[in-house]
Amino acid sequence: MKILALETTCDETAAAVITDRLEVLASTVASQDALHERFRGVVPEIASRAHVERILPVIDETLRQAKLAAADLDAVAVANRPGLAGSLLVGLAAAKALALALDVPLVAVHHLHAHLYACRLAYGEAVFPAVGLVASGGHTSLFHCLGPLEFALLGGTIDDAAGEAFDKVASLLGLGYPGGPAVERAARGGDRRAYRFPRSFTDDASRLEFSFSGLKTAVRHQLAAASPGFDPAKVSRQQVADLAASFQQAVVDVLVTKCTQALEQFGGHNLCVGGGVAANALLRSELEAAARQTGFRVFIAPHELCTDNAAMGAIAIERLKAGLVEELDLDIQPGLMR
Repeated sequence: MKILALETTCDETAAAVITDRLEVLASTVASQDALHERFRGVVPEIASRAHVERILPVIDETLRQAKLAAADLDAVAVANRPGLAGSLLVGLAAAKALALALDVPLVAVHHLHAHLYACRLAYGEAVFPAVGLVASGGHTSLFHCLGPLEFALLGGTIDDAAGEAFDKVASLLGLGYPGGPAVERAARGGDRRAYRFPRSFTDDASRLEFSFSGLKTAVRHQLAAASPGFDPAKVSRQQVADLAASFQQAVVDVLVTKCTQALEQFGGHNLCVGGGVAANALLRSELEAAARQTGFRVFIAPHELCTDNAAMGAIAIERLKAGLVEELDLDIQPGLMR
């Protein structure tokens, strides 16, 4: 069985072909970073128009790499939630057209669940039940994952996502876009203890939520103290590095603390981590250190499966086996649904 999975939830146009043995025959990702760089963030209208231009070439390239014709496909899967409405619509329209033309099942994929299923895909073993953390540009959420199709939302961010905070702080510090890698590079030469930034909700184990807006504001105030005009060019390279390192440490501390609190609360032994922020080296090392100290197992998606991709749409195999297929009136659900 071969499934074509499509991913267009934000600003990456991606397609992959996966077998029912969880073999990825081909995976293609067309990045839009260059289109959004001058805006220092994703512009939804630009993203959706770029998806329109790229979706068919990406599908064609993926099938070529897999050495398959469209007629060889047994199903089509598409991420229809959550995400940017315009972006989601492009992927869904393409998936519906293919499913109708090929007379094959259409399978809906929850983007955040797929990020966690990437751990199952990568490690090749049963990682569930587990606590799952998705940390990305648009989402920071904790799930109780009872099985590959059973995800209960424990809590999420009440304002900004971790990845969005990285982008905004990178913009404040003049570090470029995308913000996650830019802040991480700058932080390598900084002192993570130079500034004591807030760590929201870490003292409340019963509240499995996140908040990063206050952290962004704290960085802004420190920058204002160093440069009243908020001009990073007037701040020393060391100050920028120290701000980046201290901010990054604060984000990592919050994420690690909330994961360990969720594991303690739900009696779990496995932690699955996905999303773009999961590519951060400090986060990965501190989660692994926490796992060694407390005895849980941590499964972190490999770098190529952290940022948005269609290979993680392999979760559609589980849905297809369970008979969970969709009618052609399937719609998008841009908001985060429980």
